[in-house]
Amino acid sequence: MAEKHGDGGVPVELSVVGGFIIAAIVGVLFPADAMTHWMFHPAVVAGCCWAGQLWYVGRKLSVTPAAGNPWRYTFGIANTVTLLRGGLYAVVAGFLVVPATTDLVWVPAACYGAGVVLDKLDGTVARTVGKQTQLGTRLDIAFDTFGFVVAPLVAVLWGQLPALYLSLSAARYVYVGGIRWRRYQNRPVFERPDSDLGKYLAGVQMVFITAALVPTAPTELVFKLTPVVIAPSLAVFLRDFLVASGRLPREWFDRQR
Repeated sequence: MAEKHGDGGVPVELSVVGGFIIAAIVGVLFPADAMTHWMFHPAVVAGCCWAGQLWYVGRKLSVTPAAGNPWRYTFGIANTVTLLRGGLYAVVAGFLVVPATTDLVWVPAACYGAGVVLDKLDGTVARTVGKQTQLGTRLDIAFDTFGFVVAPLVAVLWGQLPALYLSLSAARYVYVGGIRWRRYQNRPVFERPDSDLGKYLAGVQMVFITAALVPTAPTELVFKLTPVVIAPSLAVFLRDFLVASGRLPREWFDRQR
């Protein structure tokens, strides 16, 4: 979400500086003896992930001459909340290379859970003190998607979620890939159903992932609930693709609202 009055991109410098900041925070905040790792240091992984996300968001956006200082717009109140959320998810990504035996096993759940809370806050801030823009929307979507990938991956690697859950993490990429393939073949792409169901289910997934990451969560119960929890969200992705590809009429779903 964003509050500025003109759309602008994320400066390349911000990606680099942001990556170093997250890497420094992870490297300094967490004790070295608790950050045992495989191959790469968690601080490096976190920094690279956050820098990569910022670069991805800003690569197709440009700052117009009238926009003034892009740094000022990027760091508006709502965007700052969103960027903080992305930073928390980047910290979670750092634990992809940390074994579950670490003394900091609680950190991914705490960081991802805090990011979930901020996800609800940044939209409220944008609607209250500013307006939504292309930059803010792209930041929001990019960090949501990133969080839905790295947090379940950590949980799966630590044995706290079944690998089945990753099918949902991949669903958005499969959907986007399918849409791009249709456009590449010059086949028609239709509007998705006008429905908030996907947003509500995304909130359910965020809560479920957070709970699964908690070290004391009952793993056996989490494994049993996983198919039930992900099935509705997978069904929504399938519905959206069938409508977007013209296999199902969009009007039918709009009437069900």
